[in-house]
Order: sequence, then structure tokens, then C-alpha cells
Amino acid sequence: MNTLMMLIRRIANLCRKEFLAVLKDPKSRAILIVPALVQSMLFGYAATYELNRVPYAVLDYSHSAAAMRFTARLEADGIFRRVANARNEQEARDLIDTQKALLILHFPPDFERSLYSGQPAPLQLILDGRNSNTAGSAAAHVNAVAMNYNREWRAQTGAPEPRLQIASRAWYNPNLETRWNLMPGLIAALSMLQTLLLTALSVAREREHGTFDQLLVTPMTPAEIMVGKALPPVCIGLLQSTIILLVTRFWFGVPLAGSVLHIYAGLTLFTVACVGIGLSISALSANMQQAMLYTFVLVMPMMLLSGLTTPVRNMPELLQLLTMANPLRFAIDMVQRIYLEGVGLGTVWPNLIPLLIIAALTLPLAAWLFRHRLV
Repeated sequence: MNTLMMLIRRIANLCRKEFLAVLKDPKSRAILIVPALVQSMLFGYAATYELNRVPYAVLDYSHSAAAMRFTARLEADGIFRRVANARNEQEARDLIDTQKALLILHFPPDFERSLYSGQPAPLQLILDGRNSNTAGSAAAHVNAVAMNYNREWRAQTGAPEPRLQIASRAWYNPNLETRWNLMPGLIAALSMLQTLLLTALSVAREREHGTFDQLLVTPMTPAEIMVGKALPPVCIGLLQSTIILLVTRFWFGVPLAGSVLHIYAGLTLFTVACVGIGLSISALSANMQQAMLYTFVLVMPMMLLSGLTTPVRNMPELLQLLTMANPLRFAIDMVQRIYLEGVGLGTVWPNLIPLLIIAALTLPLAAWLFRHRLV
């Protein structure tokens, strides 16, 4: 019995020592509470697959009352919000390409005449296949509205067969395969994880191994040290992107529509922005453990707010605003558009500007932190 009590007492003392070691540091206490609180809030608001905000546009060549009744029924529950009335196919294409609309309702000229004459009245539904999950849910909702529309039409006219028929067509992902949307996005997302971690550990490792002070006696300036620390993670990040790109193209067979050179040009800018963030973390960290902890605390919100799994436009407005500081959001959109749509840098430049701004802010910040810690 005494032996058992001694065992319990020794374990309890060791546990008490571990708790004190963790809770004694104010930064450790904050890290225990704040990330869990913030991430639970982000998951609750950002990681939602509910269909609650669907921007759509109408290409109506019939200009008929029947078309107006259908769109009014579609908008009745507040989920579908009309963002534009396209005048021709080119305007409809631009709305999809710029992601201002998730879907287009295309009413042919004889839509109402076909309904009244008892002929099938096709309604073309054009979907943005780059967002396959939400597009599939939206298409199912439109089909449900069409079924109710047909039911009411039969009740009013006594017609035996459904007349309104939905013909769906998905652009850039004909079968709405989730893999086509996910894998190009992972080219940027997975390489970011390794790039951030390697960069964050670079200076922290020097401090922990005691070689950090040796940098002070070298003829290298802080800027030269920063460049030397930044280039290897950039190369490794691009190498990882290459591996994921090859797996996406040749293993999973996702067709590449755009230019590889354009993808690499954008990825290089994105990786430099990530290296700036990683170097700032590294300059602020006292050791490798702290650098890893800071990195993991930062990576989870960046992934959640990137739009990789849930559309940014479905998030609350405050979170949409926060995504503007997330380089992964712009990198994923840029790679998906070049890979699936085949557009060039001249089209995705709105994604490149934020990456350039983030790199221009974080790299000087990291240099400033280096200078104030080295000198």
C-alpha cells in the first residue's frame, strides 16, 4: 500500500511540475486558450457547406412572364441572389469567369411559347464547375424549384407531362468532380505548409543550436542573411508544387488547360510571400518549439480562410474581410483559374497584386526584425 502511495505521489509531483512549466509562461497560457477559441469560431462560421448565398445571373431571350415567374420562385427563399441580367453569351461567360455568378439561367426565345403549346421547354443551367460542391447543391435546388413549377403548371393547365426541363452544363468541370476543384488548389496549399515550417525553423534552429551569435561575426549583413535563409525554402516550395502538379495531371488525370509557366510565375510570387511570413515568425521565435507552435497556430486559420473547401462568399462578411490578408486565398484562385480555365497572368493579375503587397510588407518586416535582433 505504501509503495502504491509513493508511486502516486511521485507521478503527482511530476504532473504538477509539468503543469507549472506550461502555465508559468504567459505566452504559453495564451497559446493554450486563444488558438482553440479562435479556431472553433472559424470552423463554426467558415467551414460551412450550407447553401445560403448563391449569386446567379439570367440570360433571358424570351422576355416572358413565365421566365419571370420561375426566377421569382427561385429567389423566394432568399438563397439565390440575382447579380446581373446578361444580354448575350459573352456577358454570361464573363460573369462565370470572374466568379461574380455561380450559375446562369438561360431562357431560350421560345420558352413561354413552348410551355403554352404543350412542348418541352428546356431551361439551360450553366454552372461554375470550379466550385463543384456548391454548384452541385445549387443545381439540385434549381431542379427542386423546377419540379414545383411543373407541379403548379400541371394543376393550372391539366398538362400530363412536365414541360419545364432543366438541362445542366458545368463549365471547367463537366462532371462536377470534387477532385478537379480540390487538386489544383492543393498545388498551392500543401507547398505552403512546408515552406512556412522550413522558413520559421531556419533562424530558430540557429538560436537553439547556439550558432546564431556566430552570424554576428561574419561579414554578412542582416539583408544577406535573410536572402540566404529565404532562397532554399522558395526552391523547396516550388519543388513540392511540382510534385503535386505532376500527381494532379498524370495520376488523377485532371486536364491542364493553362500554361505551366504562368502557374510557376504566380507560385513563385506566392512562395516569396509565404517565406516573408515564415521569416517573420522565425525572427520572433526564441527556439524551434516556439517556431513550430506559432506556425501551426497560423496555418489552420489560413487553410480555413483560403476558400479551398468552402467558398469565401459563403463566409460572414467579417471573415471575408480577413481573407484579404491571406495569401493562400489568392494563390488557390490563381492556380485553379490558370489550370482549369486556361487563362493567363493578364487575367489573374487581381490575385497577383495582393501577393505582391504581402511579400512587400512581410519581407521588410522580417529584415527589420533580423536587424533589431542581430545588431
